[in-house]
Amino acid sequence: MDSEVSPGEKRPSPDGDSEPPAKRSKALEDRAEPCPPEEEELEEEDVAEEEEPSFAEMMKHGLTEADVGIHNYISQHQGFTGVLKERYSDFVVHEINKEGKMVCLDDLSIPSEAEGTSEVSVDSQVLTDEQKKQLQDLQLTRNREERVEIELVEDTKEQRTLLHQSVKLLFPGLESKTEERDGKKIIVAYHAAGKRALAAPRKHSWPKNRGSYCHFVLYKENKDTMEAINLLSRFLRVRPNIFSYMGTKDKRAVTVQEIAVQKISAERLSHLNKCLMNLKLGNFCYKNHPLKLGELQGNHFSLVLRNVSCSQEQVSEAMASLSQNGFINYYGMQRFGTTAVPTHCVGRAILENNWSEVVDLMLKPRPGAENGHMVACRKEWAESGDAVAALKKLPVKRSLEGQLLRGLIKHGTNNPITAFGMIPRNTRLMYIHSYQSLVWNRMVSKRMETFGLSATEGDLVLKGGSAHVLSAEEALSHTIHDVVMPLPGFDVVYPTHSVGKCYKEMLSADGLDINNMRHRVRDYSLSGAYRRVVIRPQEVHWELIPYDDHRVPLIHTDVEKLEKTPAPVYPKEGKQWALRMDFSLPSSAYATMAVREVLKMDTSIKSQTQLNTIWLK
Repeated sequence: MDSEVSPGEKRPSPDGDSEPPAKRSKALEDRAEPCPPEEEELEEEDVAEEEEPSFAEMMKHGLTEADVGIHNYISQHQGFTGVLKERYSDFVVHEINKEGKMVCLDDLSIPSEAEGTSEVSVDSQVLTDEQKKQLQDLQLTRNREERVEIELVEDTKEQRTLLHQSVKLLFPGLESKTEERDGKKIIVAYHAAGKRALAAPRKHSWPKNRGSYCHFVLYKENKDTMEAINLLSRFLRVRPNIFSYMGTKDKRAVTVQEIAVQKISAERLSHLNKCLMNLKLGNFCYKNHPLKLGELQGNHFSLVLRNVSCSQEQVSEAMASLSQNGFINYYGMQRFGTTAVPTHCVGRAILENNWSEVVDLMLKPRPGAENGHMVACRKEWAESGDAVAALKKLPVKRSLEGQLLRGLIKHGTNNPITAFGMIPRNTRLMYIHSYQSLVWNRMVSKRMETFGLSATEGDLVLKGGSAHVLSAEEALSHTIHDVVMPLPGFDVVYPTHSVGKCYKEMLSADGLDINNMRHRVRDYSLSGAYRRVVIRPQEVHWELIPYDDHRVPLIHTDVEKLEKTPAPVYPKEGKQWALRMDFSLPSSAYATMAVREVLKMDTSIKSQTQLNTIWLK
């Protein structure tokens, strides 16, 4: 996403960037949280890698901005073309924490012993380099029958204890035991069993003077936040729910954010840097509290738009307008999904209490954007309505469709509400928040078309956290930057001018009663929230950069700085021009909507695909 946190109780909502799926490991094949061990083993059966549909084919059935209510601009400059996210490294995001400091990865060291940060006194020298290599290979293999045998130099209890501790703490996911062979004792390292490995984090030997949570900075490339956390949890052999964070981050991007994990030491986390690609962990410290959604102030973005067609004067005018006037604070395209069945359609069916439609929308065949297994699963469901048969077509059961099918098998097709509850709560709420976002986008477009850029009688502003309706006199002392619009719910007020009536009309057309937004299932009752109509970015900087090779990165990342990789050197002349933009936004605001205001063009993936010939090769 271009930003984070979730609109539940009076705050905006978490978003993930819906970008083209890259080929990835099976551990990251779906976004849902792994099921508890009593529901499902940690490991899935091996799956032959499938050829994915081309990106062009996937986006044929995608949404455009007009489909989700994004219509208006507030600036007067002439637009121009440019390609957003031609490379994922062209989109770099750093969190801004609640103290207003930008979160960066600049230290990979482990906190010192003097700070009481050692889980136990482990001397890594008790293992030889060869043994460490064997253990690391064992840790990464999927063959549960393999093991590593370590001969004891000194057959003492103290030596055996040190070896056991070294294996467990330096190589997460491995266990060890002592065996006797030919009168000699050896240490045998092996993989932890799936169910047992998902038990609560080890609490033994956790120092009393150390905070219960290890906070660290997570740098990731081309993975969304839940994908990264699921991967970390699999390597650490713990449940994903012991991790906490302040907001979700884009997939097709390089992002840096703070994560907290309960009673996992910096040593164990640091070791993952040797095992994982496109992830890096650092800046470790211990605290007494986890992180919560919405705690951050915002995000700082460094973006590159490639192959721009504009003059220096055009860019100057566009960027000056963005800095001074801002942009309409629309919910971005990634909020609504990329397939032929948008997430807001599922959300509307949930709110209508139409559960047969919810199941149908999630499981019915849809054109494009899916691989052979999912196509076969949907086809089986459409033809037979047999959840067991359809699930057998899915080798990876933790996809949203797989979890829904498992729910239908467990609770019966006549109990779709409970079956749908098998999907993680945050994901279920994503659907109804998507519908709220659609309503908000459409109503804000209506408001801008009707009343323009001035505050007007009947608009809403926030006073002390509560919405206040402006009188005609009060409107004269306010600007569009003060105005908020509500996401529909049972605990909000609506504008008293004509747009307030439009809310009621849209909800009524969708079979919903604006005066009764409570749902029979409490989780799906919408309290509503307020969102600013216009946002002004802070710390806006920009430059036009000439370049010849689209493969050459134009932004210096945190990892490149740590590895002493030289910063990009821009040529004096080039065949093409790129526009680099740097700015900060509050949480829940979308950087793609700021880019849209600059370019004056549709930023949907469907439209961008037509410009980005590189993605189509």
